[in-house]
Amino acid sequence: MSENKIKIAIIGSRGYPYVYSGYETFVKELSERLVKRNYEITVYCHKNLFKSYPKEVNGVNLVYINTIEKKTLSQFVHSFQSIIHACFKKYDVILVVNSANGPFGIFTKLFGKKTAINVDGLEWLRPKWKGLGSKYFYLASRLSVRFFDYIITDSYEMEKIYKQLFNADSAVIAYGANIRYSKNPELISKWNIEKHEYYLIVGRLIPDNNADFIVNEFTKSNTAKKLVIVGDVPYNDKYASNIKSINDDRLVFTGYVTNQDELAELYHNCFAYFHGHAFGGTNPTMLKALAYGCGIIAIDTVFSREMLDNDNYGFLFKQEEGALTLIIENTEKNTAKLVSYREKSRTRITNNYTWEKIVNQYVDFFDDILEE
Repeated sequence: MSENKIKIAIIGSRGYPYVYSGYETFVKELSERLVKRNYEITVYCHKNLFKSYPKEVNGVNLVYINTIEKKTLSQFVHSFQSIIHACFKKYDVILVVNSANGPFGIFTKLFGKKTAINVDGLEWLRPKWKGLGSKYFYLASRLSVRFFDYIITDSYEMEKIYKQLFNADSAVIAYGANIRYSKNPELISKWNIEKHEYYLIVGRLIPDNNADFIVNEFTKSNTAKKLVIVGDVPYNDKYASNIKSINDDRLVFTGYVTNQDELAELYHNCFAYFHGHAFGGTNPTMLKALAYGCGIIAIDTVFSREMLDNDNYGFLFKQEEGALTLIIENTEKNTAKLVSYREKSRTRITNNYTWEKIVNQYVDFFDDILEE
C-alpha cells in the first residue's frame, strides 16, 4: 500500500467482518468507508471467533490475536495483547473502542503513540456490573481520559457527563444507521404475527435494558396486540428466566434472530418499538428503529431525549408504575401521533445519523489530530 496513506489501527471489538453488536457494526461501517477515502485500516480480531484468517477483506487489513475463552476476561486480554502488538507498528493513530480498555493507554503513552478512545456508555452504572465490575469500569473510564490523547463520546449528553465527572473534553461523534424499507413482510408470519398487530422489543434480556418493566407494563394493559421480544442471554440467568416465565398469551419470545432480513421485517411491521436501554449514549438499536421506520416509545432519559429531539420523534415513558401502560392504551385509542412518528422517523437519520455523516466527522477528527 502507498506510504502516504494515513494508517489507523482499530482495537477493542471482536473484529471484522464480524457483526455482533454495536461496536462491530461501527467497525465495519467506519473501516469500509475509510478504505474508500484512501486510509489504510487495520482491525484487530479475536482469532478464536474466526474459521479462516485472511490478511485482508474488502481492503481492510486484519490482525488475529488469540485470547482466553473466559467470558468476562476474553475481551480484556485480547485488547491488552492487541495494544502491545500495535505499539510496535507504525500506525498514525490507534483508535480504541470501549472505556474498559482505558488502563492500556499507559502503554501507548509510553511508546509515544497518538491515540483516541471511543468510551461508549455509562458502563459503571449498568446493573449487570455489580461491585468490583462497576468500580473497575469507573476507574477504567477515569484512566481513559488520563492516558489516551483524545476522547470520543457518542452524544452531547455523554460529553457533558465526561466533562462533569472527569473534567475531560471530548469530540462528539455519534453512531450511524442505514435507511431501509420493508422488502419481504411475509417473513414475520413464522411467529404468527401480522403487520401493526404487535409491539417490539430488541435487546439482550439483562436489567440494563428494562425488559422486565416493559413486559409488566404491557401485560397490565388491555391491548389485544402482541409483544414480540427479540433477544435472550447465552447463559442460565434468573432475570431472563423470570421474564420468559410470565404467562400471557400475548407475549412472543423469539430468542435470538440472526437472520438480518427477518429482524428487519420485525422492525418494519411492528405497531411500535419499545426502547428501554438506559445507560448508553447514542444507542444503535434505537437508530435502527428510526432508520427502519418505527414508531418509537422510549424510556425517558437524557440520551433518549437527545436521539428523539425530546418527543419530536417518539413517545417518552417514565419508569413509574402505570406510566407505560397508559401510553399503550392512549396510543391505541388515537394512533395519529404514532403514525406521524413512523412517517418521519427516517428523516431523523437522514439529518443527523447517516454513516456518511459520521465517517465525515471521523475524517475531520483524524485530520485535526494529525495536524496538531
